[in-house]
Amino acid sequence: MPIYEYVCEKDGERLELIRPIAQADSPVEDPKGLGRTFVRVQSTFAAKGANGSAGAGSMGAGSGGCCPCGKGAGACSRN
Repeated sequence: MPIYEYVCEKDGERLELIRPIAQADSPVEDPKGLGRTFVRVQSTFAAKGANGSAGAGSMGAGSGGCCPCGKGAGACSRN
């Protein structure tokens, strides 16, 4: 099941919930019982490479990673 992120419109508190896709936009119960309203937001994330940079393009060709075609390094005839 996916993890969804929600934010309180009143004070900005964020929650992460694991729920089925069909319930992604269902109302979220306030965990503190204060009657606050939460709305789903687009979650963002980044992965760090060994050199400290982030993003999918941080590993250059020939760095020992996978080939752009999806096959393992050296398994493709493109090399």
